[in-house]
Amino acid sequence: MKPLLSSLREKKRYVVFQSVSLESIPFKDISKSIKEHFLSLVGIKGYAKAGIIILPERWNKSKNMGIIKVNHTSLSDLKMALASIKSVNGEKAIMQSIGVSGILNKTKKFMI
Repeated sequence: MKPLLSSLREKKRYVVFQSVSLESIPFKDISKSIKEHFLSLVGIKGYAKAGIIILPERWNKSKNMGIIKVNHTSLSDLKMALASIKSVNGEKAIMQSIGVSGILNKTKKFMI
């Protein structure tokens, strides 16, 4: 089976985000909150179209930073969902998008 041509593949973006809170919040709670806010903002169809993947292996526990993979057409929806988060599990927290890249290796410069 032949692979898809690069022009036919889905274009992706990697968003580096940071969780700012008084106390440390576990990664599972943060990812659950991001998914819930995105679903409430765009619905199930928009969530499926966005193809969101929160990368647990790229979570930096010391800086509370992580990376989300998203379709390029849903980038603005993801940024709105991140901005709408005011608390995670009753703990006051905000999510900031630090930077966006089309290549995973280039996200390292945002995580410094």
